[in-house]
Amino acid sequence: MVHQANLFGSSRTAQDLSLEDADLSYWPEIVDQQIGNQWFEALLSTTDWDQDKITVYGKQHLTPRLSYWVGDEWMDYSYAQHTMKPHPWTPLLREIKDTVERVSQANFNSVLVNYYRDGRDSNGWHSDDEIELGHQPVIGSFSLGAARDFHLRHKQKKQTHKMVLEPGSLLLMSGNTQACWQHHIPKRAQALPRLNLTFRTILRP
Repeated sequence: MVHQANLFGSSRTAQDLSLEDADLSYWPEIVDQQIGNQWFEALLSTTDWDQDKITVYGKQHLTPRLSYWVGDEWMDYSYAQHTMKPHPWTPLLREIKDTVERVSQANFNSVLVNYYRDGRDSNGWHSDDEIELGHQPVIGSFSLGAARDFHLRHKQKKQTHKMVLEPGSLLLMSGNTQACWQHHIPKRAQALPRLNLTFRTILRP
């Protein structure tokens, strides 16, 4: 299956990743570099970042990255025994959301913006399978700034997959991906700042 979209006068074509029990499509670049750089700088300078505390094996830890949760007023989001209250949409985030929806042909009502300040910031193994995302959630992962490694592993089998999420790229995860796979962003010895916006749909309680 190939997805296509015309954006800023260019044709963007998705690469479908052939992984068992997963539905993954990857667009290497959905925005021109200049626009991506503008969005990156604007988000860095205007976002009031949070550093959340999560509970892992009964102990509280600061997340090794900064974040910012955006959605409608009722869209609380919980993971690792931590609940985030949504910030309102900004014009910039709505512009980025519209772009991601246009390319992916998916609809989203919320976004988690993660700020990886350097190579020491990371994201541990997890699946985006919280109950408020419903069955077979669609997750749109849009990257700005530095490229970072992205690893996946099957929950039941020994199958793994490694890729690089480039600046301006979009990874769409749907179908059984969250039910059958975990993913993470590993630490790196050296890395420049990166922003990752994971768009999703929160279901009404």
